[in-house]
Amino acid sequence: MKVLIVGGGGREHAIAWKISQSPKVSRLYCAPGNGGIASLAQCVPIKAMDIEGIVEFAKSEGIDLVVVAPDDPLAAGMVDALESAGIRAFGPNKAAAEIESSKVFSKNLMKKYGIPTAAYEVFENDSDALDYLRTCSYPTVIKADGLALGKGVIIANDFEEAQDAVRSIMSDKIFGNAGNRVVIEEFLTGTEVSILAFTDGETLVPMISSQDHKRAMDDDMGPNTGGMGTFSPSRIYTEEVNEWCMKNIFMPTIEAMRKEGRRFKGVLYFGLILTSDGPKVLEYNARFGDPETQVVLPHLKTDIIDIFGAIIDERLSDINIEWENRSAVCVILASGGYPGKYRTGLEITGIEEAEKDPSVTVFHAGTKLEAGKYYTAGGRVLGVTAVADTIDDARAKAYAAVGKINFEGMHYRKDIGIKKM
Repeated sequence: MKVLIVGGGGREHAIAWKISQSPKVSRLYCAPGNGGIASLAQCVPIKAMDIEGIVEFAKSEGIDLVVVAPDDPLAAGMVDALESAGIRAFGPNKAAAEIESSKVFSKNLMKKYGIPTAAYEVFENDSDALDYLRTCSYPTVIKADGLALGKGVIIANDFEEAQDAVRSIMSDKIFGNAGNRVVIEEFLTGTEVSILAFTDGETLVPMISSQDHKRAMDDDMGPNTGGMGTFSPSRIYTEEVNEWCMKNIFMPTIEAMRKEGRRFKGVLYFGLILTSDGPKVLEYNARFGDPETQVVLPHLKTDIIDIFGAIIDERLSDINIEWENRSAVCVILASGGYPGKYRTGLEITGIEEAEKDPSVTVFHAGTKLEAGKYYTAGGRVLGVTAVADTIDDARAKAYAAVGKINFEGMHYRKDIGIKKM
């Protein structure tokens, strides 16, 4: 079968890597792809948000399955457009994707159906938000309502920081229209865990747990990013915790979406925090997480094409999804200055040397390939992933591989995978 992946980041490289292992796939395409994906798929110069272009390409090439990976095209209704054209597509439709594209929608959903989350208030203008902030305890969390590349969350330690955050989001529009509304919520203390789950809107199968490192610097210092690294599985997400979450968070969310007429089919990401009062939801994503995908998919033994087909056909309960009992660590190599301003077009060396270790895979997030050489083309450039029997061994292998890669200004955290809690 012919498969088209929409997107061009590290998540899409990991998905392409896993899809390419399926014997059912005869031809793999990616739009727009990146330098690393080009070794697995034919990259086509169609932007991820070009819905009409994707539909036309899929029709003209006789594509059997389109995997819509990023949040923006899902929120814009790409799956709806593909299905209307008679093309099989993996991912939630526009109505279901709102669970990620609107923080206000997701918070109100959780409140309505009793799904544990932080207390919150919603504001549509900065003056009301600032009045409320004068009554808050600190730290407090301020979130842009819409999609903001994983950076629309600001933790303010006092009123001055909160005031600056609200004005930046609502007045200065640093996240564009995503900041037309803000959610201000209580700051929760605990360990954050990411749970990605396959679901056809009725059956839900959690993947192996993982933990992300959002802050730019070691020891969780610096600004929030799209993710500087991950490890899997979580050391503290036990089977008992998973059972509690299935009963109180996962299945109630699926049922709530179905009751709202928004049946969710695809990958639903639960950003959890394990507090002293039990697990609570920090956020939902309507797709594979990035960089969580880079440490979760290496565990998957079942053919991912079979899983995608079962979800589309609403028969996920009919298949048995199997996982390897191993550990994985992914270290993100970022451009100097990320998540702020950074340079691109810098030559990358050492990738081939790093991948001489068979346990290491270098997933490309922001690269381009020109005349046989790789160059930087984004803020997060590479995700160096290693698999081993333990997290400590995977971490050692990942950092040994990182030491062989270089580009000017390369920045990465040195503490991925060592947090115990």
